[in-house]
Amino acid sequence: MDRTDNVYEFYNNGAEIGRLERGLGLVEFDRTKEIIAHYLKGNLRICDIGGGIGKYSEWLASLGHDVTLVELAPSAVEYAKEHMTVPYEAMVGDARKIDLPDNSFDMVLLMGPLYHLLNREDRLLALSEAYRILKDNGILIAAGISKFSSATWALSVYGNGNEFIDDDIYMDMIMREMDIGEHIKPKEYPYIIADAYFHTIDSLRNEIRQAGFSVIDSVAVEGCSWITPDIEEKWKDDNRRQRLLEIIRATENEETMMGISPHFIVSADKNGTEEA
Repeated sequence: MDRTDNVYEFYNNGAEIGRLERGLGLVEFDRTKEIIAHYLKGNLRICDIGGGIGKYSEWLASLGHDVTLVELAPSAVEYAKEHMTVPYEAMVGDARKIDLPDNSFDMVLLMGPLYHLLNREDRLLALSEAYRILKDNGILIAAGISKFSSATWALSVYGNGNEFIDDDIYMDMIMREMDIGEHIKPKEYPYIIADAYFHTIDSLRNEIRQAGFSVIDSVAVEGCSWITPDIEEKWKDDNRRQRLLEIIRATENEETMMGISPHFIVSADKNGTEEA
């Protein structure tokens, strides 16, 4: 059985609908857009690989870019088509083998495939496909999930109405993640994220370099802000959101903070010179 089967089922059943519009998803969405925006110069042709229901594709298309969404789950593609308010192309496809021509995009987003492909060989295939379809000096934006994310989240709520750490099944899950990076969703926890590979920032950069890219930058997305109580309420308050953003931005490149951020993003280019 392909180890992406439960990933397919998870997203084909609508897991992404509304996720970036509530709770910590609000921070993830706003911050990811902020990071991507640094590289949006001129009118670009952009491929959003593994782009779910098209939240980033729609945003980019609304800015005037020519966007193609490639997503594994057919229901997510249909949802994107039915709900798009600006036109962009949406197609079903696998990040490991994309039916798109060589050297045809200025930017490629890999916002999910690198943590939903458990095998390193599959992740390198996805990166190779991104490399293939990018133009020379095209930009890759690749997201990873920290291998410490489940453990730090469970600790943040431990004894505050949630006792996951007292459960041997959950404890085994997080210990596996912290040991070898593999997140295997227990059947006893049907609502948590599907099987995934959780990186360190170094392991994500190394895979990207192995595929031939030159790393430009590494950025923590949410940083340590996720531990903020009632973060959705605070994020919707302009003044409090600005305070949180100040803290996130001040530490976004701090290597010692990367592991505490649920997500981090590595930007890289094709045939470029790696920055020190």
